[in-house]
Parts: sequence; C-alpha cells; structure tokens
Amino acid sequence: MNGKRPWWKTVVGLVLTAIMLFPVYWMINVSLTPTTEMRKSPPDWFPLHPTLEGYQAVISQQLPYLATSLIVGLGTVVLTVVLSAPAAFSLAKLRPAGRGILNFVLLIAQMIPGIIMAMGFYAIYLNLGILNTLPGLIIADSTIAVPFGVLIFSAFMAGIPNELMQAAKIDGAGTWRTFRSIVMPVSRNAVVTVSLFAFLWAWSDFIFSSTLNSGGDLQTITLGIYKYIGNNNQEWNAIMATAVVASIPTAVLLVLAQKYVAAGVTAGAVKD
Repeated sequence: MNGKRPWWKTVVGLVLTAIMLFPVYWMINVSLTPTTEMRKSPPDWFPLHPTLEGYQAVISQQLPYLATSLIVGLGTVVLTVVLSAPAAFSLAKLRPAGRGILNFVLLIAQMIPGIIMAMGFYAIYLNLGILNTLPGLIIADSTIAVPFGVLIFSAFMAGIPNELMQAAKIDGAGTWRTFRSIVMPVSRNAVVTVSLFAFLWAWSDFIFSSTLNSGGDLQTITLGIYKYIGNNNQEWNAIMATAVVASIPTAVLLVLAQKYVAAGVTAGAVKD
C-alpha cells in the first residue's frame, strides 16, 4: 500500500460535496439576481447582471433582527456554559449518588420535541410574566443546549487525570477553586464545542421564537425571514440575501472552531 487515496474516491467526494453545497450556491445566486430576471425560464446558472439591491434591503430592514439573534445566541452560550460545566464536573469527578439516572434523564431530555417544550414554556411564562421577553427566550433555548453541554463536558472532564485534582487538593485548593482554576482551563475544547452548538441552536431557533417571543418588540432573524417572506413574497433576491447574511456568522464560527469541536466531541471516546 502506497498510502495514496484512489482517484475515484476523490471524485465521489467532490461530487457529493458539490451536491450538498449547491443549495448554498443557488441561494447566493438568487440573492444577486435582479427582480426583473427572477422568473426567467430557464434561470441563469450565474448572476449575469448582479445587483446588491437585496443586500441593501437587508441592511435597511433586517439588522434589528440580526442584533436580537446575536444577543439571544450569546446569552444562551453564557447560561449554557454556566449551568452545564459545574453539573458535568460533579457527575464526572465528584460522582454523586444517582449519577447514572441523571445521565439517563439528560438523554431523555434531548429526545423531547421542541414544540412540546414550547407549549409548556408558554403556560409557565404567561404566569410568570416573562412571555415575549429576551430573558425568557434565552432560558428556553438553553434547555436544549444544557443537556448536550453536560454530556460533552462530562466526557471531557472524565478524561482529566485524577492526579491533577489531587495535586490541587494538596496545595490547599477546594472543590470550587479546583474546578475554576484547574478543570475549566484544560477543558477549552469542550467549552468551545458546547458554546458553538449552543449558539447555533439559539441562532437557528424558530419554534421557541415564534411561540414565546412572536409578540415582543425585539425578534430574532428566523422570525424576520418568516415575516419577510409573507410581506415580500415577490422579492426573492432580498429574501435570499437575508438568508445569506444570516448564514455568515454560523459559517465563520464553524470554520474558526472546527479543530476545537473535533477534539471536544471525540473527548472520552477512547479510553486507555
């Protein structure tokens, strides 16, 4: 074996990649197409007369929605890490009684459909008076990310040598100090992984946004796109431009954090 990849596997990989990325390319193509050429048959495979009128509409109409999604996404990341990291540390290192049941409950929590959770949150938020508020939406989005975060953090922290914990204890560090000064710094990959997925879930959320915040003054980009389609169903270049702009933050984050995500997701998969 010379270690070289067969040429046909490369071709198959390129073809499959092109098929998966074609919707993204077509979204960009339509976003640059003038409105007068939108119903052209057959359509142009390339924007022969590109225009930025769709992106001008995004800047003038959709920026508040993007800003709201950014606030909700960052808030969800902070709340998810704050809750899931200590919980995972307890399960992985402190080993409380009933941790097996707790892990099972976390798995079950991820299987509950979002629409069912949204209905429950609606009744609770209505009684608490936090319906149509950003804090309420952040809490709801975090309920999806926290169980995932606990599982990722637990797998990663379980692989931290106990000798490191014992050395910190000998030096006089308590449980909280050990967690804050020893465990969290070496869990960088897990932190990035959990933060990224929490942000992506909050950024792309539609069910909670449409159920719990559809009447709020500040609404997310998913609701912005939904309402934009209803109000401007002929201006597909503006709709697609909105989708392109909304995809940029997630694409950039995925590219920048891919090596940390790969290390964080596979943590704990191999045991010595």
